[in-house]
Amino acid sequence: MQHARTISRPANVGRSVREAEAACMFVHVLADSSDKLAGMCSILEKRFTLAGERLDAEARLSQVPVAVVIRADLRAVENIAAIKKRAATLAKARKRVFLVEHMSHVSISQAYALGATLVLPGTINKAKLLAVLADAAEPATPSSVDAPQPDNAVESAATVIASMFTAVTLGQSIDVDGTREAGRRIANRIAEHGLSEWLASVRRHHEGTYQHCLLVTGVAIDFGLSLGVRKTDLERLYSAAMFHDIGKAQIPLAILDKPGRLDPEERSLIETHPAAGYDFLKDHKDISAEILDAVRHHHEYLDGSGYPDALSGESISDIVRILTISDIFAALIEHRHYKPTMPREEAYNILCGMTGKLEKALVASFKNVALTR
Repeated sequence: MQHARTISRPANVGRSVREAEAACMFVHVLADSSDKLAGMCSILEKRFTLAGERLDAEARLSQVPVAVVIRADLRAVENIAAIKKRAATLAKARKRVFLVEHMSHVSISQAYALGATLVLPGTINKAKLLAVLADAAEPATPSSVDAPQPDNAVESAATVIASMFTAVTLGQSIDVDGTREAGRRIANRIAEHGLSEWLASVRRHHEGTYQHCLLVTGVAIDFGLSLGVRKTDLERLYSAAMFHDIGKAQIPLAILDKPGRLDPEERSLIETHPAAGYDFLKDHKDISAEILDAVRHHHEYLDGSGYPDALSGESISDIVRILTISDIFAALIEHRHYKPTMPREEAYNILCGMTGKLEKALVASFKNVALTR
């Protein structure tokens, strides 16, 4: 059964340019049931030009959409196969939003593997979805015409991170070479276009734990570049950043993405992730001792107040010191739907206030990365 509808409305007097652009924007909706398809269309039809079809229908997409919205259970093999059949056309869409029925690490990684640029819960937040699609409708400005387009570096890195989380969840081996290659692409991207462009691109396309890992990797790379580290040291640094939170794959997403303060039990569970990540990676022959050290100790502080081993002073390596600063800064500036994004200057001031915990000289060297790059 195919369900398709197209809605075109003339711009009202006084309608903003953005609203007019959105009204003309073609959005293609895919769902694994008629009820889901009808529900999605009822939400979007007043704002966009729509076409829609069920995943079990013959693919009839004749026009490349600006955005695609897919609502499906990605635990079902037939749904995955149906999306793959449409992959070539869907890949041309500027934005590909997956509404995932079960927000598990496995389902999220599957969505990214299928080409998602953003994954949202199947329980629809109407305002969030409309805002995401309206952003895709914005016309290019002169300053953005020559900017790097979204976004192979972001998407490939997000897919690698999601795949790592899935590997931990399912007890499978991880692709170390693929992870290293994704880090190298991020390093090239940042060397060419700068950190600010990377941060904006990641925030635009990703949320939650994967966003954090991408931000940390970008910040750590730019910090390393600003310090003039050798190529081999930069590779160790971005590999450590890509791997640093892999232990969070064993922590429920409800806790990882919880709005507000964690209770003591939840905080204790979160604090198991560095050791869990280390335990998962320690027997992998292609992961060096320096990277393992960074994964285990990126929450250690010079004054011994960190975890899991309460290291202090000279027991904390240079790569860990750099990664810890990058991790804290990225956590402060990341975008969460339940709180405003902290300005970079304010985040840097917090780092400056962590007297005795972070290396003072490194924090001073980080200023240009934090504020101007």
